[in-house]
Order: sequence, then C-alpha cells, then structure tokens
Amino acid sequence: MTSAATTLVSKCTIFPSKKSSLSDLKLSVSDLPMLSVHYIQKGCLFTRPPFPIPHLISLLKLSLSQTLTQFPPLAGQFVTDSGGYVYISCNDAGVDFVHAAATHIFIRDVIGSLDVPDHVKEFFPMDRMVSYRGHFSPLLAVQVTELADGVFIGCAVNHSVTDGTSFWNFFNTFAEVSRGVKRIIRQPDFTRNSILISNSVLKLPADGPKITFSGDAPLRERIFSFSRESIQRLKAETNNQKMNYNGESNIVELMAKQSNDPLKIKTEMEMVNTMAEISSFQSLCALLWRAVTRARKFPASKMTTFRMAVNCRNRLQPKLNPLYFGNAIQSIPTYVSAGDVLSHNLHWCAEQLNKNVKAHDDVMVRKFVADWEKDPRCFPLGNFDGAMLTMGSSPRFPMYENDFGWGRPVAVRSGRANKFDGKISAFPGRGGGGSVDLEVILSPDTMEGLESDPEFMQYVTGY
Repeated sequence: MTSAATTLVSKCTIFPSKKSSLSDLKLSVSDLPMLSVHYIQKGCLFTRPPFPIPHLISLLKLSLSQTLTQFPPLAGQFVTDSGGYVYISCNDAGVDFVHAAATHIFIRDVIGSLDVPDHVKEFFPMDRMVSYRGHFSPLLAVQVTELADGVFIGCAVNHSVTDGTSFWNFFNTFAEVSRGVKRIIRQPDFTRNSILISNSVLKLPADGPKITFSGDAPLRERIFSFSRESIQRLKAETNNQKMNYNGESNIVELMAKQSNDPLKIKTEMEMVNTMAEISSFQSLCALLWRAVTRARKFPASKMTTFRMAVNCRNRLQPKLNPLYFGNAIQSIPTYVSAGDVLSHNLHWCAEQLNKNVKAHDDVMVRKFVADWEKDPRCFPLGNFDGAMLTMGSSPRFPMYENDFGWGRPVAVRSGRANKFDGKISAFPGRGGGGSVDLEVILSPDTMEGLESDPEFMQYVTGY
C-alpha cells in the first residue's frame, strides 16, 4: 500500500479476544443487494494523542480485539451453501489492521481546502473492494494513519454485513473500549427472525457481481456545512412558504380573508393542522434537489429522481430492535420532472419527499420485500440517466461521539467507496445541535453551478 501520500508501516490480522459462539447468520433481503457495492469506508480525524504513536497502535489493536467479541460477524467470512443462500460464518477469521504514515500531511491539509483532497482516499483500507469479496477477504479492516499533527482512524466494513446504523454502533463501541469503558450498553442484536429473512435466492455470476457505476468518471467532492441557525432558518422558510405554489395565499393571509366566517376559519385551521410539518432534513434535501436540478440545466420534461435511504427498524411491525445488526434499510425514490422541481417552491419539493417517507410504513416495507423476492437482484447504485441524486448516511448517526481517549474527532470523512455524480452523504455537524454537513459528489460542471446558486449558498455556513 505504498503511494504518493501514505506509506505502509505494518499490517496484521486481529482476532477476537474470545472465541465466538454465534451461529451462522443468513444474509437478509436488505443485505444481499449490497453484494455488488463497495465496502463502507468512513473514518474520523483526530488531533495527535498525548502519548507515543507505538502506544496508540498497541492500544487500538487490543481494543479492536476486545470489541470484536461484541461483534463476532465482523471477524467472520461469507459462505454460500449448496442452495445458493449466503451466510456470515462467525468463524473468528479475523480482521485487517493497517498502520500507515503520512507525516508530511497536516490536519489543515485534510480539512482546509475547498474540495476534499485526493489523499484522504488513501486513509482507508479495502479500496474499491466489492462486498461479494467477503467470501475471500476480511469483512472489516481498520487503518490508522499517522499525520504530522494528527491521526486518522479509518474503517472499511462489508456493506452486506452492516448499514450505517450498525457501522457506527461498532465504531462507537471500538472508541468506548479504547478509552476504558468496561460495560458496553449498546449491545448489537443478531436475531434473524423478521420478514427481512427470506427463502428467495439471489443468483450471482460465478465470479461475483460487479459495481453498477463507473469508478473513473471525473468528479468533484465538497463538504458543505450548515449551522444549527441556518438549518432552523431554512426549515422555517420551507414551512412558512405559500402552500399554493402559484403564490395565491399563505396561512396568515387565508385566515385574515376568512376572519368573518368562523366555520371557514375552523375548516382552514384543520387543514393547516393536518399538513405535515416539513423536517429540517427534508427541507435541506429539497434545497439541494432544486439547486442541482438548476445546475444540470435539464429541459423541463426531463424526469429527475431523488433517492433517500430509510431505516426500517422502527417502520416494521413488530419493530426491530434499534440495535439490530445488519442492513435494515430501503431506498425510496421520488420522481419529479425538472420543470416541476423548478417551477414549484421549496415547500412543494420537500412535501414530495415528505409524503414518500411518511408513506413508507410496515405495509410498504413488506411490499418492497415481496417485490424483491419476485425478482432478487443486486442494488443498482449509480446515476444512470444523469438526473439522479442519491442521499445516504444520516445526520443522526453519532459520528462525533467517537472519543478514543483524547477527545472528539476534528472531522469525519469517507473514502472512495460508492461515489458517483449525484451521491450525497449527510453527516452531523461537529458543533452538534442540529447542524449538518453534506458531502456532495458531482460532475465538475454541475458542482460549479451549485457553488454559484444563490438559493443554495445563502444557507451554507462553512466549506
């Protein structure tokens, strides 16, 4: 792993500190489609610890070994049986641990530039590793990269083993064990008895599935930060906007006009109360959708797609454990023509997303499962018609709670995995309190248009 930015210092296999007694775990209808996507690559940037790097490496190796006893599947491997079913064998095969050095790179070089610098991609192991390879490679790898004045701890985890919820529960636990927490409260739930466990078989080519997007297209990657105050202002603007996109009337005007008719006031107030409030995050998604659609300069008739990943743990009945380990996500597409995205206001666009997310209840989750069972397939990740946006990750994930013993992260970054024109990831802002960072991947021309979009940029508070 020698390259322009990082130098390999050492690499070894870390085994769980105790033998696993967990039986094989069958991949679910939410796990199997991920066999064609890259390993998740996420990590945290820290200031340099107040002790020598060799001590840090020893500490992290020991902590990782202990953490793996809480997460036996991560130290296992995939096995496909004679019937075509894929399982995680919790066989204590171990995980990769990489120590790398990039001591000419400073924290400012990681977070100080407009675009995310290319050298950040080298802070992660398992580069471009497709999840199907979990049959032959570790399901988890950790890389610790020593910088001039900091340390980057990057994890790569097989995406057919975890979604973001499970990934960050592992990362948080790894940090807790490292800083000496003895009692781990957030124990993962490995039960496999929900509707997500299916008898359908996903048929795969002999050499495994391939990724469904080009990994070589020219792209730009930027982090746009939105403060708590800016997000609140955006949410208020979205919810206060005229409900009728023609601009005929808003709620206050409506009530003023009807003030002489108590019956009408009651009717209108009931209508207002039943209108779902648009969330901060849906407001932000709508803002981005409009700005990117403008930047892409589509004809009005061009159909655009905004995909959002939703957590199904609390949507199923009975609910899954919030700490259910594995994938429990479904991707919800919202289709709107470019003309409609741009001729309607922000509230209308957000409302289209809101309606789809709200409608994704137990019945809809089960429908998605049934549809997949009729036609088992890998997830088609990418931007196939040039008009798609795909939102992943979540500002609710506890990314900045990863304190390994000398303080919270300075920043969160991701690797090269699963990036294409229109891929967006939402992170919590470091300041907390509802602040959000959007990691935005776009073609260079579209990014240029986004950067000069007044509606979008008025809410951006840092980059």
